[in-house]
Amino acid sequence: MPRILQADVDEVKARTNIADIVGERVALKSAGVGSLKGLCPFHDEKSPSFHVRQQVGYYHCFGCGESGDVYSFLREMDHVSFTEAVERLAGRIGYTLHYEDGGAAPETSGRSRLYAANTAAAEFFRAQLLTPDAEAGRRFLGERGFDAGAAAHFGVGFAPRGWDGMLKALTAQGFTREELSNAGLVSTGQRGVYDRFRGRLVWPIRDVSGQTIGFGARKLFDDDNGPKYLNTPETPIYKKAQVLYGLDLAKRDIARGDPRRVVVVEGYTDVMACHLAGLTTAIATCGTAFGTEHIKVLRRVMGDDNASGEVVFTFDGDEAGQKAALRAFTEDDRFNAQTFVAVAPDGLDPCDMRLQRGDAAVRGLMDTKQPMFEFAIDRKLGGFDLSTVEGRVGALRAAAPIVAEIRDQLLRPGYERVLARRLGMDPTEVRSEVERAARGGSSPQPVRREAPQIDPATGVAVVAPVTLASLPRSPDVAVERDALMGALQYGHQVDQALLSRALEAPFRTPGLDAVREAVASAPDRTRAGWVTEAVNSVREPYRSLAGELLMTPFPARDEERAVATVADLARRLILRRLEHEKQELLGAVQRVPADSDGGRALRMRLRDIDAERQRFAES
Repeated sequence: MPRILQADVDEVKARTNIADIVGERVALKSAGVGSLKGLCPFHDEKSPSFHVRQQVGYYHCFGCGESGDVYSFLREMDHVSFTEAVERLAGRIGYTLHYEDGGAAPETSGRSRLYAANTAAAEFFRAQLLTPDAEAGRRFLGERGFDAGAAAHFGVGFAPRGWDGMLKALTAQGFTREELSNAGLVSTGQRGVYDRFRGRLVWPIRDVSGQTIGFGARKLFDDDNGPKYLNTPETPIYKKAQVLYGLDLAKRDIARGDPRRVVVVEGYTDVMACHLAGLTTAIATCGTAFGTEHIKVLRRVMGDDNASGEVVFTFDGDEAGQKAALRAFTEDDRFNAQTFVAVAPDGLDPCDMRLQRGDAAVRGLMDTKQPMFEFAIDRKLGGFDLSTVEGRVGALRAAAPIVAEIRDQLLRPGYERVLARRLGMDPTEVRSEVERAARGGSSPQPVRREAPQIDPATGVAVVAPVTLASLPRSPDVAVERDALMGALQYGHQVDQALLSRALEAPFRTPGLDAVREAVASAPDRTRAGWVTEAVNSVREPYRSLAGELLMTPFPARDEERAVATVADLARRLILRRLEHEKQELLGAVQRVPADSDGGRALRMRLRDIDAERQRFAES
């Protein structure tokens, strides 16, 4: 192959701003006099170590060591030859190259021919959209609110219904069937080579630099037995796991945004609708799930070396859309940026929303966004009946692994509280289940217990009695223990209504709860002998515990102080119960429409509880 004259190689490089070329792939910002920096495109990193100096036309990464000039950058990024890199840059600036033998530029094979073939195909499809045969395609666009200007802006075209219309047009331009096959534009069957895209509306898919690398095509006719959407197959230049439709149009506004925001939608028409409505940072994947490689591409464009950026996923409200969101959620921690989900309340996608409600409604979709973790938690809880204990326990077990995935130690406790509030459960129980999920779902090791002793006379197992010394040590247990001790010793002197209310809710410790039942069931705690009857009515193996509570000195200086302390402990138990009820109601409020009768009743009860809590706290 003839070599390009060295003088031309030097001239093209001198006329090219390396920051413009690198900036198409990497978000660059000032790093001092004459230096720019961004996230390295050659290795995955979270803090920018990739530097570019425009004056000398050079880049260097202090992380992985990659360095070079504008030609080496293109060669590494696009896997082109040196000659192809020079020819591509010369084409950008309109410079005519000269070769050592004095001839014109040679026809190069490889990747540059694939780019050229896709560009020629895009022009062919755009021209076909204006023909009479494309009426179905124009009608499809018009019914979705897209006029000729919108079609031109996004390069939308039409693939004729014939067998090989594009094939004939491009071979007439000098492309071989092999090149068109390698570009994914034609297929081979029993009848020979034919157009891959036929009778379809066609969107050109471009890389971040704006070069056409493939196509997405939508079925228009009922007699088309192919899939609804057909994309270019994998080629040397089209890798669907790395391609984001619309990124070439969105990248500039993404980099300029404050905060830098990317809106991820589901399809080509959704991208069009968002851009035309003013959300010009919308992009979409091309027939594949949003994955790790897409994240790497976006991170370089966003330059998200801090947490100020936003990635908002918008999905249909149906089950498929929710699953798509949850798939994206699994990759969430790979972003430095904050991740959100925005789903229209009525399930409309951006294209339908713009058509039915206008541009302002599409822009307003961003006001409905909620953090990705909250969305994922809510989707899990939606499969359970949270009005039952079993439903809440099942929901906790299903949602705990989501919270356990949160690696940010400042975020995770907050989402544990969110989950507890949604379920109306004690935060301690939720935290315990989340920690179990974080350990991989392993349950705590069972406590090794000695074999029970058998009474030789009766053959019945002897159960060891529960005592004060065997009770767990925690603030909750201490309150329950002291309250029962005071009730047994001074209950006849305490306001009976207050004591009854304090003892009406179950205690969390089984032994103490057995004693509570006996004290609460006593018909008259003011008459003589009631305490002995209450202790004797406590079921085994907790009766001895009741005796200890009755006989252990109550911690108070005198009787008057003891009675006051018992009343205070009773109020603390009531406050604890009210707080628990409040948490349950807050969880119920999340599940009931705010403007319904049930929603209003729940809010009224919440107000009553807050008033009661205030009254008991003040007393």
